[in-house]
Amino acid sequence: MDTKETDLHLLLDNQLCFAVYAASREITKLYRPFLKELGLTYTQYITMLVLWEVEELSVKQLGEKLFLDSGTLTPLLKKLEAAGLVTRRRSAEDERVLLVHITDLGHRLKDKARSIPMKLACGIGLSQHELIFLRESLKNLTEDIHNRKDEDLIACGLDDEATE
Repeated sequence: MDTKETDLHLLLDNQLCFAVYAASREITKLYRPFLKELGLTYTQYITMLVLWEVEELSVKQLGEKLFLDSGTLTPLLKKLEAAGLVTRRRSAEDERVLLVHITDLGHRLKDKARSIPMKLACGIGLSQHELIFLRESLKNLTEDIHNRKDEDLIACGLDDEATE
C-alpha cells in the first residue's frame, strides 16, 4: 500500500483534536469584543458564569467545573478579587479549603453580561437547534473522554504491529 494512503490519518485536516482546537480559538475570538466591555478575559468570564450560578464554592470545585488547574485558577481569582468581583476566604469547617464567593459588584456585572450568549449565537451563524445540538454533542464528548481510564484508551488502540 502506498505510504501516502496509509498516512492520510496523520494529515492535520483529518485530526479531531485540531478541528476542536481551531473552533475553540475562533469562538473565543468572537467573545473578545463583548468581554472587553465587561473588563474580563474569556477564562474570567467562564469563572463568573459558574459563580453567577452557585455564588460560592471551593477553588477545587471551581477548577473541576472549569477543567482548570490551580496554577491557572489562582492568578485568575486574584485578578477577579482585585477587581472587586469575588472574595476568597478559608472555610470555617476546614481551613485547608479556600472558598470563592461572588460580591455585589460581581452580581451587578451579570446584568451587563446577559446579552452575550445571544450576540455570540448571532455571530456564529448557526440555528438555535444546530447550536444546541453542537453544544450537547461537545459536552457529551468531553464527559466521555473525562471519564475514560488510561486502560480504556490503551485497550481500544492498535499497537504498532497491527498497523504494519
